[in-house]
Amino acid sequence: MQFSFGPIVYFWPRAQVEAFYRDVADSDVECVYLGETVCSKRRELKFEDYFRIAQQLREAGKQVCLSTMTLLEAPSELRELRKYCDNGEFMVEANDVGAISMLNENKLPFVGGAALQIYNQHSLRRFIGMGMKRWVVPVELSRDWLAELLAEPMIESVRDCFETELLAFGHLPLAWSGRCFTARSENRPKDQCELCCIKYPQGRTVTSQDGTDVFVLNGIQTQSGTRYNLINQLKGMHGLVDMVRLSPAPHDSFTWLQRFRMNQDGRRPYRLANNESNGYWLQLAGMTQVTERIEDDC
Repeated sequence: MQFSFGPIVYFWPRAQVEAFYRDVADSDVECVYLGETVCSKRRELKFEDYFRIAQQLREAGKQVCLSTMTLLEAPSELRELRKYCDNGEFMVEANDVGAISMLNENKLPFVGGAALQIYNQHSLRRFIGMGMKRWVVPVELSRDWLAELLAEPMIESVRDCFETELLAFGHLPLAWSGRCFTARSENRPKDQCELCCIKYPQGRTVTSQDGTDVFVLNGIQTQSGTRYNLINQLKGMHGLVDMVRLSPAPHDSFTWLQRFRMNQDGRRPYRLANNESNGYWLQLAGMTQVTERIEDDC
């Protein structure tokens, strides 16, 4: 089982992003995803900057993928997408079908992002036929669903042609919208947002009247209020999941990477915090937390 860091989904200052990737280069993570996937107005780093960082990470021995935008809203974003798809050096994580169309024109392999919402054997087989070499499983689907899908004859016959990847740590991306919810929370129009989301390096939490964390606002993206954490389900992923993805956070990303590594066989379980969940993987409501029995000496 390998581990990856997904793209940074929040808006961080340039210096913070570059410092994070310097630490990534020194870490033992196998795969790294780079690129802006949420909002094209976040221009602290441009394509040329991500491409330079990608080259540096490759020199450090990392497998690097460039991630594309999930929701395209303007011709300028299509031009930027073309840069990613025609980069000539790195595999691309396609987060919408427009990226797949561009990649397919040149018969280039790609990673299929979770936002593509591939739910059944027919669509999975179709994307594999179009060049998908790694499939990021939709975040709301369960272990049982994945096992059944991979056992389908039309998928089992091509299982050695693609890898599976699962987001196992981080706030789950639930929806994207033409509206910017972070700007709206500050009573700003989207076109005059003044890039206010840079003030929220972990998004802006929305709580219910009883104080429950319901959602996290991240620009045009809505995330789960609880942090998804499958550290105690790693043992059950063997044979199903080839790569485990962690979503970068401002603090402790590398600490969590090591915790995940140490618990691959299930012998080093970790007590989840109150605001963490694992329900979807266990075929339960998403905000559910199923706790593991942990001995005092663990």
